[in-house]
Amino acid sequence: MEPILPLIPSSDVPGLISAMAKTAFQGRKLGESLEIWSQMIEDPACTILLGLSGAMIPAGMQQCLIELVRRRYVDVIVSTGANVFHDVCEHLGVRHYRGHHQVNDSELYKQGIDRIYDVFAYEGEFRETDAAIAAFSEEIAPFRGSSRIFIETLGNRLREGAPEGTSLVAVCAEMEVPVFVPALCDSSIGIGLVMARRRGVDVEIDQIADTDEITRIVEGAKKTGVVYVGGGVPKNFIQQTQVIASIHKQDLGGHAYAIQYTTDAPHWGGLSGCSFEEAVSWGKESPGSPMVQCFCDATIALPLITSALIGRGPERAKSPHPL
Repeated sequence: MEPILPLIPSSDVPGLISAMAKTAFQGRKLGESLEIWSQMIEDPACTILLGLSGAMIPAGMQQCLIELVRRRYVDVIVSTGANVFHDVCEHLGVRHYRGHHQVNDSELYKQGIDRIYDVFAYEGEFRETDAAIAAFSEEIAPFRGSSRIFIETLGNRLREGAPEGTSLVAVCAEMEVPVFVPALCDSSIGIGLVMARRRGVDVEIDQIADTDEITRIVEGAKKTGVVYVGGGVPKNFIQQTQVIASIHKQDLGGHAYAIQYTTDAPHWGGLSGCSFEEAVSWGKESPGSPMVQCFCDATIALPLITSALIGRGPERAKSPHPL
């Protein structure tokens, strides 16, 4: 057995997080996640997939995610539609504001203010963005393709139409990092597409193509590492690629590395809290592979880990182009 080492406070973020791996509880898990993510980055055979759920963009995590993409600390993103929508809002100058969780929500409704826990936003501005997405859909119609192609096209249009803005999807388009949104209709992007359809616009998002495309990325990789911010659809969408591959006679043995930051617990039986050990029984994770789940609010974990990775500066031995 190794002794617990007293944690010495420090302004050195990479050193502090690394030292936390020698402590206990979720601090240890946070430190271990830094080590495993660094291993992924330095493994020339590894393609890194990021699952993104929760209201990360409204909560101010946009630049953390952009840095992960720019430094090629992730190669593929699977996101909720909501995060992409709020990301587009920020690019177009629609802001999210610091509010409060103890408030009269009926009064907020009267004033046209939406609340995400302690974040406020104007419903009217969201509807303007819905309309902008509907207009964009009309511009590219007729369209039939995966959400990846749709989001890449949207990202490039944002770069052209509002170059002064900054968004995750625009940076992903620039860096050729694919973004999948497997539940696209479960978001305000879906609302914008319904608006377009009711005007007779011919736009079809092929979600079966999404499943096939991301599975082919995993099948074509020598190894895969997964990082989950929250759980939900993005987590399962990535996890199931291993099962689909095995059905098609490509038993890849599960993901070679795995990290999750979540506040959900496994004993409720939901996928968001499901342990990686349980996933081994499905063939989704490789037995004995480096894997850690840190039970922590992602708005705490993500800035710390992103800063620690930047400070540590792991070099990408190879930056695989997944498509």
